[in-house]
This record gives sequence, structure tokens and C-alpha cells, in this order.
Amino acid sequence: MAPETGIPSYHHDLDKLLNDLQMCHRCPLGDTRIHVVPGAGNPHAEVMFIGEAPGKNEDEKGVPFVGAAGKLLDEQLARIGLARDEIYIANILKCRPPHNRDPHPEEIELCTPWLREQVKAVHPTVLVTLGNFATKFILQTNTGITRLRGTVQVTGPFRVIPTFHPAAAIYDRSKLGAIEEDFDLLKLLLDTDAKRAEERLEE
Repeated sequence: MAPETGIPSYHHDLDKLLNDLQMCHRCPLGDTRIHVVPGAGNPHAEVMFIGEAPGKNEDEKGVPFVGAAGKLLDEQLARIGLARDEIYIANILKCRPPHNRDPHPEEIELCTPWLREQVKAVHPTVLVTLGNFATKFILQTNTGITRLRGTVQVTGPFRVIPTFHPAAAIYDRSKLGAIEEDFDLLKLLLDTDAKRAEERLEE
């Protein structure tokens, strides 16, 4: 066991990690959930999206982003030529907080070791953080999403594109334009990566 996290290091074994996560009761949310919502998508994805926590629909189905926010996310992915099975999606918390309240600091502390292991296992090159909680955790910053969105940040080996959580645009449609801009930025980043890879092959 890794003493700093209390969970094993999975050495890129995503299947085992997801299986073990089903048994997690590290915090009280493990006693109130219907399902663990570990994550879903391409286990070798170049892009990993990180949200906040499961909602009611996700808790019922055990799959992330299946409600209205998930529909908006799918629309934005399709707009830039990506599909769900090409990316990986996970959340800061793996279990639904009661009444969809904000995650508590102690819940984030206990649950994010799972996320760290997921990121290691998937090994993406780009992280897209959806909302304040994901952005602040990944970038280890107190700067809010409104100031950080529209930029490409770097943390360790990852490039990070912070954007509003899709749910925010459902309640405030003025945020939809910003989300579209950030997805366009993601497309530009991926297209540039692909072009550079092509040029290297031609050398």
C-alpha cells in the first residue's frame, strides 16, 4: 500500500483499479451511493476529461455524464470531431454527494488518490478540467475557472485546458460560448499535435 494515499499503485492496470474502486468505503459517501461512478472511455485516450462528482443520473447508472450535462458534453465533442469512445471521462469524486452538494475537502482528499491512479493508467497528454473543483485540484491553484478558462496550462507532463462544467451552461446559457471556445482550443491543440507527428514521420 502507498502510505501517502492508502491505496495501491496499480502500475497502469486500469481494469483492476476500476474493479477495486467498486469496493471503496474510504469516506461516508460510500454508504449513501447507489453505484460507484469510476470513469469510462478509451483506456488509452489522448484526452481525459475530469469533472466534479456524479449526479443523480450517474449514481443510478454508474456511468459519468449521462444526464443533461452529458448530452451537452457529447454535442461539444461531436462538434470538434471527437466521440465518447475516443476520450476518457472521470470525476474528482466517485460517489454522489447527497443532494448534489459541493464536494467536501476531506472527501476530495480521500477520493483523489483514485483519480491520480486513473490518470497514471490512462496516461493522456491533455487534461480538460470541467469546473472549479477539477481545475483547482489538477492545477493546485486557488485561481477560479473564470480567470483560467481560455488558456492552456501545464502541470507535470500534462497540458491542461480548464473550462466551465457543462452543467454551468445548462443553468447559465451565457457560458455556452466560452465552452465552445475552449473545445475549439482543444481541437487546435490536437490538430497541432497530429501535424507535428506527421512531420516527424516524414523526416
